[in-house]
Amino acid sequence: MSYLDELFSVAGKTALVTGGATGIGRMAATALIRAGATVMIASRKGEDCIRVAGELNGLGASGRAEGFAGDVSSEAGIAALVAEVKMRSERLHILVNNAGTSWGAPLESFPYHAWAKVFGVNVTAVFHLTRELLPLLDAAASDADPARVINLGSVMGTQPLADDAYSYTASKAAVHHLTRTLAIEFAARHITVNAFAPGPFQSRMTAFATGSEEQAKHVGSHVPIGRIGAPDDIAGATLYLCGRAGSYVTGAILPIDGGQSVQHGLKLFKE
Repeated sequence: MSYLDELFSVAGKTALVTGGATGIGRMAATALIRAGATVMIASRKGEDCIRVAGELNGLGASGRAEGFAGDVSSEAGIAALVAEVKMRSERLHILVNNAGTSWGAPLESFPYHAWAKVFGVNVTAVFHLTRELLPLLDAAASDADPARVINLGSVMGTQPLADDAYSYTASKAAVHHLTRTLAIEFAARHITVNAFAPGPFQSRMTAFATGSEEQAKHVGSHVPIGRIGAPDDIAGATLYLCGRAGSYVTGAILPIDGGQSVQHGLKLFKE
């Protein structure tokens, strides 16, 4: 085994990625499969997950994908997803809580129900699914190689920026805080809990702003590093946190945002 494999391989590990058929979820799932893991991909659209699993299995990678339907927007949906995972595996080394939703509307007309809907998927489901899968995470965890949980936060959870997505930005700040809370609670169980706080990436959720090459360039021009995120940016972060390299990291909110989280318009003395 090479030095890089020792640090970043996830060979033989079993993972679940919610919302894994598109966007950042698919990027993380692809990385795990290419590095040797068996990855369950679940989202509301089961046929999409089955199709994407087939595409990922066609990469000729050392890992493999399994796709099926899983809806985290209700307690019953989470229970069904947990039952499906338990049927497929007795242990879970990696859980990526990636499924998410958003709602955009002007302040004056932002609907009441958009808070419960967004918090239900983005926060409640992260807590409830993780809690329900604890027996499988416990079974996979060891002193030398902890089980890993990665939650999907956002640069909007670190910065006071709404862009008309009031419930989304508040929900992602909640994800970051929940991540740190669970990190300290799960440390003695040998389970690490970290979060990604991505800036703009191409996904179904951001398609309105990054769908075309021209749009992506325009959004990227606002990022200090000068571009939007790419699949390898998620892949590297995923393998770092899930491989041996990340086994001593917990409670981290990892900014994958090209410098947006440190961007500011402040000027003191220099013009």
